Amino acid sequence: MKGLTAEQVTEFNEEGFLVVNNFLNPAEDLDPIINEYEGVLDRLANNLFAKGEISSSHADKDFSERLIHVCQESGKVLAQHFDFSLPQKNIQADTPIWTGPSIFNALHNVKLLDAVESLIGPEIYSNPVQHGRLKLPEHRGIADEAGQLVQGVTPWHQDNGVVLEEADETDMITVWFALWDAPIESGCLHVVPKSHREGLVTHCPLGAAGAGIPEKLIPLQKAIPLPMKRGDVLFLHRRTCHGSLPNISNKVRWSFDLRYNPIGQHTGRKAFPGFVARSRANPESELHDAAQWAASWDEAQRKIVAEGSETFFNRWDENAEVCA
Repeated sequence: MKGLTAEQVTEFNEEGFLVVNNFLNPAEDLDPIINEYEGVLDRLANNLFAKGEISSSHADKDFSERLIHVCQESGKVLAQHFDFSLPQKNIQADTPIWTGPSIFNALHNVKLLDAVESLIGPEIYSNPVQHGRLKLPEHRGIADEAGQLVQGVTPWHQDNGVVLEEADETDMITVWFALWDAPIESGCLHVVPKSHREGLVTHCPLGAAGAGIPEKLIPLQKAIPLPMKRGDVLFLHRRTCHGSLPNISNKVRWSFDLRYNPIGQHTGRKAFPGFVARSRANPESELHDAAQWAASWDEAQRKIVAEGSETFFNRWDENAEVCA
């Protein structure tokens, strides 16, 4: 196991985050994901074209431009078609989710697991609070009925704050990386160093956006942006305050955020399926079947719909004083 150096682990613990440059090999680790998603977009565009919802499948355009044109022309936010987790609410039988083999391989990436092992130990569970995010440029995005941009800036939050109380003591690590370069203008993340030391901050419900920390509770003067190149990886403590800047570029900002925690600890979203990604003590418990992982999400979706149960992950009270 290579993992992180002792100095890197110390930096993570002191600052609440760690960026490791050139950690992943773009050709080996990222391009297979991009190639798979090109197929997802191709099928989606052709389907919308066949339904008459767009005038062209826009097959002559690169991935970013094609996605932007398909979204704009259809008037739909299509992000869920590319996500590998279900939404927090309003899950239906036809709610799209993408659980292709390249995603499973990314969750199993040996380099990532080695680094995570350096932080939380060798018994590693893949936490289902995970997302693939394709954020359109703000000036080319889709607004809701209220005129609010959908899938725009990610509000300030802590990853601990968007799961339920049962996971408050879970040693959850977020692993964030960009499929393409994520400079400041594309809406990279920004963080407040050392904010993980202050404990859990009150969040406020934000409707479709989930929950976020009011800016008046954030020491904005201490916040720093984290522009990242393809292949760089960010490791983030569960209580580090972070969000994203606006995407003022002309291209989609594409990133993954994966999460891991020690086996046996609460994930914070028990309705969603995780799996044992690594276990030195019990290696036969590891899941290595991509089809079985995909099937676990299908089963979770069927169960939620069949039981008529709604999945809520927002513990926060909109009537709290700081939310006024």
